[in-house]
Amino acid sequence: MSVWSIHRPLPAHPLPYAIPSRASRALIAAALSVTLGGCVPYLGALEPRPVDLTMPPTFPGSDATAPAKSVALTSVRDFFQDEKLVALIEQALANNQELKMLATEIGIANSEVLEKRGEYLPKISAGASAGVEKVGRYTSQGASDENDPIEEGTTKVPENLGDFRAGFQATWEIDVWNRLRNATKAAWYRYLASIEGRNFAVTRLVAEVARSYYELMALDNQLEVLGLNIAIQNQALEIVRVQKRAAQVTELAVQRFEAEVLRNQGRLFDIRQSIVEAENRLNVLIGRFPQAIERNSKDFLQLPAPDATAGVPMQLLANRPDLRRAEHQLEAAKLDVSAAKARFYPSLGVD
Repeated sequence: MSVWSIHRPLPAHPLPYAIPSRASRALIAAALSVTLGGCVPYLGALEPRPVDLTMPPTFPGSDATAPAKSVALTSVRDFFQDEKLVALIEQALANNQELKMLATEIGIANSEVLEKRGEYLPKISAGASAGVEKVGRYTSQGASDENDPIEEGTTKVPENLGDFRAGFQATWEIDVWNRLRNATKAAWYRYLASIEGRNFAVTRLVAEVARSYYELMALDNQLEVLGLNIAIQNQALEIVRVQKRAAQVTELAVQRFEAEVLRNQGRLFDIRQSIVEAENRLNVLIGRFPQAIERNSKDFLQLPAPDATAGVPMQLLANRPDLRRAEHQLEAAKLDVSAAKARFYPSLGVD
């Protein structure tokens, strides 16, 4: 093979395919995107799945009791027999900051209901205006006013023309597509949901106050038992020390007893710290500054267990305020959808 054949230049004939231009590439990409978009399957309207809501007649291991024995239908004073606990719960219901905020939200929801009801009424507006018009003398209109009297017996149009207006305007929308009606009902359901939200907060607050109160009583009894245990261990430690001086036991036994006493003393400090934390948590729920909580810790083990049942499953669901709130919110959302759909239709009003 010659050197020329190895380094000969490429032929100058055109390539077997043409390189597309930038505009051609853009058109191809657009066509592919349209084709791929047309291949997307139609999902259809989203519909809720059917759910089996069949409830059992009773709970396992219980019978259908009368509704009067349900916990949800029992007052606080009937359920809790401790007067000090009942007093703390009443203070919490009166002073809790979260309940006050929820009460304000209920007032806001009530105002929204009144606002939606007001949309049924005609909208009336009144207005008044005053102005003065003065035309330049050396203009076409000014020259015309200079020569044409406004009335017989006058020489010219007044230089300053007053303009005074006053009137009323009323507009009334006819609710043809039930848009106003659905919006009002949605606001009403949101108002009911806010009430159930406060009821749910009251339930949680009562349960949290009672739990913290009984926790304090349990910690007090645990502190008392641990203190007695430490006293007994100190006596046993003195006995072991006497035995060690009599050469009946070794130093290891003395150190083991000392370690056990120190460990329980550390637990004693932890329990006292837990008592302070529980009292502070309970004071926050009650809505007051940190202070000692009055309680009957000595009668903790003799407290009678309340005789109450949850009722049948349907009663349990009907008595839960969180479920009732969710139900009202769902109804409000459905009505909001209907009101939003009605906005696509033309409205009819009277002016």
